Amino acid sequence: MKILIVEDEMEIAKIIQTTLERESFDCLVAYDGLTALDLFQKQEPELIILDLMLPKLDGLEVCTRIRQKVTAKDPYILMLTAKGEEIDRVIGLSTGADDYLVKPFSPIELVARVRALLRRSLRHGGTQNNVYETPHFLVDLDKHSALKKSGNNTQDHLELTTLEFNLLSTFMSYPGRVWSRTQLIDKLWGNDFFGDERVVDTHVRRLRKKIEPNTANPTFIKTVVGVGYKFEDE
Repeated sequence: MKILIVEDEMEIAKIIQTTLERESFDCLVAYDGLTALDLFQKQEPELIILDLMLPKLDGLEVCTRIRQKVTAKDPYILMLTAKGEEIDRVIGLSTGADDYLVKPFSPIELVARVRALLRRSLRHGGTQNNVYETPHFLVDLDKHSALKKSGNNTQDHLELTTLEFNLLSTFMSYPGRVWSRTQLIDKLWGNDFFGDERVVDTHVRRLRKKIEPNTANPTFIKTVVGVGYKFEDE
């Protein structure tokens, strides 16, 4: 597994690199935000450890730009921050980070968070259908493709990140079912999830932007107040 470490303090970056390389991870290091974006595009890491405070381009902006790009690999992002206030965690998650870790942290906790993120996958129980189809959508799990069907018999390919694809697949596997945030976390990330449940809201919001005619009044992914979300396509 390839991990990109983005940390401007060389001593901390070295500690993270040494810790992860002991666990047999392949590590790249960037000391500023612009270099991080360049390495991300060239090396396509599976996971990015991203410091919040960086020279040239801060961690929030780096995270936002990474999430705006459609790549073969949709990396998990573990954000590092020296601040422990709630607002910093909320802002970090809202830009597309999957988890956060507050400095100072122990090497054991770092490795645990990294392994937990890399173990996340779409989990289907029992017999799995490989194709989900509704009046407006077609998802093929084997081909990892998602199409939106229009009224004139045309199909538009949806440019989804891996997590967005998995989220849409989960919704379409049980149309009309109400999913709580906890259930979606278990389905998409597994029982070893360390982050804030509100990360689900972030990814639902991103998916809505790509499939909904009007995100202010969603047609397909609907919020069930006090519970979670459900997918409807009639």
